[in-house]
Amino acid sequence: MTASFPRAEVVIDLSAIRHNVALLASRAPGAQTMAVVKADGYGHGALEVGRAAVEGGATWLGTCSLGEALALRRAGIGVRLFSWLDTPEADFAPAVAEDIDVAVSSLAELARVADGVRRARDFSGLNAIGRVHLKIDTGLSRNGCPPAEWPALVEAAAAAKPFIEVVAIWSHLACADDLGHPSIDAQAKRFDEAYDIARAAGLDPMRHIANSAAVLTRPELHFDLVRPGIAIYGLNPVPTDDDLRPAMTFKSSVVLTKRIPVGESVSYGHTWTAERDTTLALVPVGYADGVPRTLSGRMDVWLDGKRRPVVGRVCMDQLIVDCGDDEPAVGSEVTLFGQGDSGEPTAREWADKLGTIDYEIVTSMYRPRIHRTYLEAGS
Repeated sequence: MTASFPRAEVVIDLSAIRHNVALLASRAPGAQTMAVVKADGYGHGALEVGRAAVEGGATWLGTCSLGEALALRRAGIGVRLFSWLDTPEADFAPAVAEDIDVAVSSLAELARVADGVRRARDFSGLNAIGRVHLKIDTGLSRNGCPPAEWPALVEAAAAAKPFIEVVAIWSHLACADDLGHPSIDAQAKRFDEAYDIARAAGLDPMRHIANSAAVLTRPELHFDLVRPGIAIYGLNPVPTDDDLRPAMTFKSSVVLTKRIPVGESVSYGHTWTAERDTTLALVPVGYADGVPRTLSGRMDVWLDGKRRPVVGRVCMDQLIVDCGDDEPAVGSEVTLFGQGDSGEPTAREWADKLGTIDYEIVTSMYRPRIHRTYLEAGS
């Protein structure tokens, strides 16, 4: 069976995105749902995923950078947008003008947002407001306000009206994917304490702390808003039996086949030698296309209804598949990873072999030579 494909292609099932968002929203029925689409939607395409997520029930979209959020807003995304990490040189005036919520972790950052509000007002002549989510560091020790500085931050934010509206307080969990880890309860306790301090300062904010793992396993942490990320792409961060559907399939095709005799070796370094006469299929993807070189000799692909081993070293632009006595047609589809329903490899399988997480696998698919295609149900 032959087909026409680019040299490398990721196919994104948008119906899977909608399904996953709806499932996650159903797990937190008392909360709003923010679908996280940072890093170009974890390599799936932020705009297309964002639209599908909203159709699936998301009421917010979350990004890392303000630039990511502005691109979504200017592309017509109308739901609430939230961005949470930029450099000190970031200009918050566009965030105010485009009605984007931003994170604040320090007095200096609060002052920069307030300055952005003033400049947005001067430019537009409107009474623009900076919508901020104050971040408390509850134990991840990355971004976020240290507890000792938290009272001063919430008091300053409360006093910054009418320039600033404190929409929420929020934090992020360090070990939510490690079920029963004591840090989860410790962080929850610190989050409660931070909320009490904010209330005492006269604020009435929303609360959000639940990532994908906490959405699935810690309902007491759902509060007013949940922020699923990796799970909306169908990759489960916890060992639970949830009906999440992986959205990404990574494909290429056969460009050449050849028969080699026993004793011939394959690819750089001759790390693999044929133990019998065999047929090789050349596939035009390599580590420049997101196939880790460290998977050399450790990975399979799905080709003509079978798992087949990749032999020899993965090269920059190509890899070799051992097909035994089968001879696939030039143009035959090769699945490097997919949903796994037919037995094909998955992103999780790659991650497990590499000692990493499937987040890294799918986000690495955002590369110039990889063509991205979107599918709807049944297409």
